[in-house]
Amino acid sequence: MKAATLARIARAQQQREALLVVTRLADGAQCVVDAAGCSGDLALAPEQAAEAAALLAAGRSAGLAAAAGLFARAYVPAPRLLIVGAVHIAQALAPMAAAAGFEVIVIDPRGAFASPERFPGVQLSDEWPDEALARLGLDAATALVALSHDPKLDDPALELALPSALFYIGALGSRRTHEKRLERLRAAGLGDLTGRIHSPIGLDLGGRAPAEIAVSILAEVIQVRYRGDRVETGA
Repeated sequence: MKAATLARIARAQQQREALLVVTRLADGAQCVVDAAGCSGDLALAPEQAAEAAALLAAGRSAGLAAAAGLFARAYVPAPRLLIVGAVHIAQALAPMAAAAGFEVIVIDPRGAFASPERFPGVQLSDEWPDEALARLGLDAATALVALSHDPKLDDPALELALPSALFYIGALGSRRTHEKRLERLRAAGLGDLTGRIHSPIGLDLGGRAPAEIAVSILAEVIQVRYRGDRVETGA
């Protein structure tokens, strides 16, 4: 692989950006496909470019059916789970998600909650959620769950999350709590986007203990990651 392509891949990984490297096997000519299009010394025909864009969106590597001898290798960021609220459910959810291959970050400015003693081995942020999310970035390989049950923490996170590329957004709370949350988000001008929020959060497995709720949340995150967002609730 060419040095310029390797440098582009390294930069994309640092920035959590997905890209595709298309190689012509006959002579090694390459192009990089990202959200902006194709660049490199390999020109793709329109149908090849469309197929490459589809592979990029799916994060898959494959030979291009539109042309023999072209292979596309996908480089996508690792899945990431941002947890707002260092609560009991988060204590169970964080190690489960890490075991499932997610990079996990727990965000809570309350030091008594977000402590290494309560979250051993877990990456913690003591920033306010809006500050942490602005720093971390909200890409299409990231999911966010708001678990604090405190509007001062959850609402700013949701206000940033809703217009973002996040593949999953969930928020803890009863239906009544969620209705009040929707009212606040509508007042913030986000009414058209509130249907993205999974609430009640998690698949309906019937569990009530924190660890059981954590299982249901992780199951829903994984389901949406692979099968798409099926939320039907709206503003």
